[in-house]
Amino acid sequence: MTRSPGFQFTELATDGAARRGRFVTPRASIETPVFMPVGTQASVKSQTPDEVAATGARMILANTYHLWVRPGAERIAELGGVPRFMGWPHAMLTDSGGFQVFSLAGLNAIDDDGVTFKSHLDGRAMRLTPEESMRVQTLLGADVAMAFDECPPGGAEPAITERAMRRTTEWARRCLRAPWRDGQARFGIVQGGTSVDLRRAHLETIATMREDDREFDGLALGGFSVGEPIAEMYAALDVVVRDMPRDRPRYLMGVGTPIDLLRGMAAGIDLFDCVLPTRNARNGQALTWSGRVNLKQARHAKDERPLDARCDCPCCTRFTRAYLHHLVRSEEMLGARLVTQHNLHFYGALTRAGREAIERGSYAAFADETARAMKDGDEIGPADPRTSAWKPPNERREKPEATSDRKR
Repeated sequence: MTRSPGFQFTELATDGAARRGRFVTPRASIETPVFMPVGTQASVKSQTPDEVAATGARMILANTYHLWVRPGAERIAELGGVPRFMGWPHAMLTDSGGFQVFSLAGLNAIDDDGVTFKSHLDGRAMRLTPEESMRVQTLLGADVAMAFDECPPGGAEPAITERAMRRTTEWARRCLRAPWRDGQARFGIVQGGTSVDLRRAHLETIATMREDDREFDGLALGGFSVGEPIAEMYAALDVVVRDMPRDRPRYLMGVGTPIDLLRGMAAGIDLFDCVLPTRNARNGQALTWSGRVNLKQARHAKDERPLDARCDCPCCTRFTRAYLHHLVRSEEMLGARLVTQHNLHFYGALTRAGREAIERGSYAAFADETARAMKDGDEIGPADPRTSAWKPPNERREKPEATSDRKR
């Protein structure tokens, strides 16, 4: 059975279900578990490629739908693909556009063949099918292309979830049959809501799928963190992830509070992404080893401490909470830049510490201690924002305006 040449995943250590690995692509070697910053429109908002790389990231995301709409896949291909276009020298993954089936539900019409979108920019009709998604991702030049899928909303009726699974299965077959580009891998996506039985059944289908002697190079869990109770997501992850093949990367799409990462690593997830660290930074919220810090609060107006004493990022080693409070309250661009820089450094440090704990065989103790410190020091409320009235449960999800930076 053929997999994409130049790509390899190696499991290096385990501790319970948690695992430490290495995902090698033609342009980067990625130590896992790892967080991948989101650069929806060929930009990790407010950060230069060098600043993103300084966080330890060696793989980032871009979004097929948004780049397909503007500036267009053909133009990007003429300019050498997204990595060259944005000056990113490491690996890149592109979403298929499938999440926009969910997030832009008011602007699309879905059928068994694909989705017709009304562009959120100018209202023109655009047709996205599995074949078109693969064509666009080939033009974008990503290292990893995601299969086109349908993401059902959290808490959907079983019939709706099962219909999304059937479409995702058929679309996955069509994605495998679509022309491949040298130097690009493809990952399949597993749906099924929070039902362990549905997830396991769909995982078996996607993991064993073969078309034209090709199979998926990695597997992703989509359709989580879309409004379902967080405890149900964790319960499903604890069971389903251990059934995923050990010889391929395991990707949990769009799930990304610090507590989520700790729970996901414990379950055996290798790859994470979410816009939470960048989006929340633009709202004045820092994520630290001691929980969330709301820099808008007056308590920070005269605070000369660093944002996070354990962090060695440029923000924490040079600037005080008082200065950051001033920047955020004054809506200075530098405030969003510095807090974004810190949050991405923190996510890189969190997953790096997780890898080290797995290697030591002490991951459970590390995760418990880290989660407890975050909960005890949190300024805003419960450590998981989805259980807090402070922010709506869909804030991390993509909105239909052009400024959105959410890819799944």
